[in-house]
Amino acid sequence: MGILASSGGVAKLSIISISVLIVLKVIASVLTGSIGIRADAVHSVIDLTGACIGLIAIRLAGKPPDERHAFGHGKAENIAGAVIAGLIFVAAGIIVYEAVRRLVVGGSIELVALGIYVTAAAIVINGTISWYALRVAKSNDSLALEATARDMFADVLSSCAVLVGLVLVSITGLGMLDPIVALLVAALITRTAYFTMKKSVGGLMDASLPRAEEELIRTCIAQHGSRVVGFHELRTRKAGNQRYIELHLVVPKEVSVHEAHSVCDHLESDIRKTLQRANFSIHIEPCTIECGNCSVTCDFRNLI
Repeated sequence: MGILASSGGVAKLSIISISVLIVLKVIASVLTGSIGIRADAVHSVIDLTGACIGLIAIRLAGKPPDERHAFGHGKAENIAGAVIAGLIFVAAGIIVYEAVRRLVVGGSIELVALGIYVTAAAIVINGTISWYALRVAKSNDSLALEATARDMFADVLSSCAVLVGLVLVSITGLGMLDPIVALLVAALITRTAYFTMKKSVGGLMDASLPRAEEELIRTCIAQHGSRVVGFHELRTRKAGNQRYIELHLVVPKEVSVHEAHSVCDHLESDIRKTLQRANFSIHIEPCTIECGNCSVTCDFRNLI
C-alpha cells in the first residue's frame, strides 16, 4: 500500500477521533465512577493536545527553506515529538496520582457494563486510527505523526488494561482492581513516552542515521568501485524526514571535473533510490601516488 494520505490529513482525522473518545470517556467516567476510565480520559486529553501540536509541526516542517532556515524546517517534527513525549509523561503522573488516591480513599464503581461497552468502542476506534496513522507516518517519514500515532496506540493499550480491570470488577466485585489496573496503564504509557522521547531528542542532537542506513550508503559507494578509489569522513544526520549525508570521495587523480561531477550525480541518484529525501555534501579528493592497493585502472597508476 502506498502513501494513502498526507500527514496533515491524518493528523486532522486523529484530532477528530480523539475528541469523540474524550466525550465518551468523560461521560462513562462520571456515570460509573471508574478511576480507570477517568485515567484513560486524561490520557486522551493529552493525546488531543499532542495531536494538535503534531499537526502544527507537520505544517511547519513542510515549509521550504528560507533565508533564515537554509536547511528547512524539518526539526519542527523532532521538537513536536519531544513535546508530545513530555505530555505522555505528564499523563502517566496524573494517572498514578489518581490511582494511588483511589487506593487510599476507596470508592465504588457503578454501571460496570456501560464502562465495558464504552471502553471496548474506544479500543476499536483508537486502534484503527492509530494503525492507519502509523502506516502513513512511516510512508511519509513523519516523526510528528509517528509520535501522535504511538501516543494513540498507548491509549489503546491503556484502554485494554481498563477493559480487563472492569471485566474483573464485574466478575469479582473487587473495586480495588480498578486503580491497580490504572497503575498498569501508567507503566505502559511511560514506556511509550520513553521511546518517543529518545527518537525525537536523537534528531535534535544530530544523531547519525541508523547503522542499517549508513551501510546502504557504503554499499552504494562500493558499487561504484570502478570509478571511485574510496571515501572517508562519512557523516550523517536527520532533521524531521530530511536526511543529510556528508563525505569525502576519492577519485583517480586524472579524472576531470566533469567526470567527477558525473560520478557524484550517479552516486546520489543510487542512494536516493533506497533513502528518501537525502541531501548530499560531497567533497571530491584526488588519489595520491601511494595507491598500490587501488583496484581502479587509470593512466596515473600506469605511470608509477
